[in-house]
Amino acid sequence: MSDAKTRIEDTVKANDVVLYMKGTKTMPQCGFSSRVAGVLNYMGVDYHDVNVLDDEQVRQGIKDYSDWPTIPQLYVKGEFVGGCDIITEMTLSGELDQLFESNGVTYDKDAAEKIREANA
Repeated sequence: MSDAKTRIEDTVKANDVVLYMKGTKTMPQCGFSSRVAGVLNYMGVDYHDVNVLDDEQVRQGIKDYSDWPTIPQLYVKGEFVGGCDIITEMTLSGELDQLFESNGVTYDKDAAEKIREANA
């Protein structure tokens, strides 16, 4: 499992935004992964996706790494942010915008606002 932990650490540190998910950003394989990828895609965030279905060690390893039991998992600048429910709440409250801005992550502010308007 240490090999998986090393790969996870390297990936999280090498990319500003990383989404560990079931499937890929262009073809999510579960509803929760689809929701988070959809938010990031719509907001134009440049992120690295990791398909946990491709590697059982990474699938379990990411849960151990974050001490979080579910997938998807979003990381920004090496820090675990949360899963689907947390990302949804942060998107709707504007906290995700603030997190991206404070970390220098480029995103489409108008798209973020449209998500909030559509869910008001």
